[in-house]
Amino acid sequence: MKLKTALTIAGSDCSGGAGIQADLKTMTMNGVFAMSAVTALTAQNTTGVRAIQESSPGFLKQQIDAVFEDIFPDAVKIGMVSSSALIRVIGERLRHYKAANVVVDPVMVATSGSALIESDAVKTLVEELLPLASLVTPNIPEAQVLSGMTIESKADIEASALKISRLYGCPVLLKGGHSVNDANDLLCQGEDLIWIEERRIDNPNTHGTGCTLSSAIASGLAKGFDLETSVRMAKDYISGALGAMLDLGSGSGPMDHAFMLPEKYRRLAVPAEGRV
Repeated sequence: MKLKTALTIAGSDCSGGAGIQADLKTMTMNGVFAMSAVTALTAQNTTGVRAIQESSPGFLKQQIDAVFEDIFPDAVKIGMVSSSALIRVIGERLRHYKAANVVVDPVMVATSGSALIESDAVKTLVEELLPLASLVTPNIPEAQVLSGMTIESKADIEASALKISRLYGCPVLLKGGHSVNDANDLLCQGEDLIWIEERRIDNPNTHGTGCTLSSAIASGLAKGFDLETSVRMAKDYISGALGAMLDLGSGSGPMDHAFMLPEKYRRLAVPAEGRV
């Protein structure tokens, strides 16, 4: 069997709930072989980001080349990239390899509220990465930056998604989870608008939701599903991960990415004499 493959290009989260750690868990649980290229190391937990240490552009290039030259990814997810220099490297290498199924999660602010991208890098991101994107997945604050619009209603979500798609020539999944439209997201493909509805799960632990959703979508695309199907499957997965009600950390905690694992792999350790 040839397993489909996916590459995440993003920053790390040493506490495991977001970033590359969340991406790798998500891709694995969604049935693809997961690989990574680290854009930055972060010192963070559920309460906030303490420090960021970027990869050098040259080292990021080496990571991307090492992956593409040996195990060519069927999809690529791009998450946190904090500087223009790194964004340019990613854009150049993805064009060089003619990468397909590129999902761009324009990570600008962590769930805790910490800024994760330099202000001048936003312009570089839209110039270098969005033209390559099979999908861009902004939340409402990110969509306001990309569209230059204030979003306060369902109509605003639709207008903003259309504007982003027209400006940058890529499909848009505008996530409505920042209280404007509950847990419903809007998929914009060309002029077609598709509302993908989901019930809101009353779980305050939402660390890494954006990373997880975009990685699950990339996994679906890697396996050959169309965009709408990949989005719907990813929404189902994230609902399950939130619905497991994991409660770790003293801030906005992580989801249970492995909620689908059989119980025999998740049971608590028992003394050797009690094992069966």
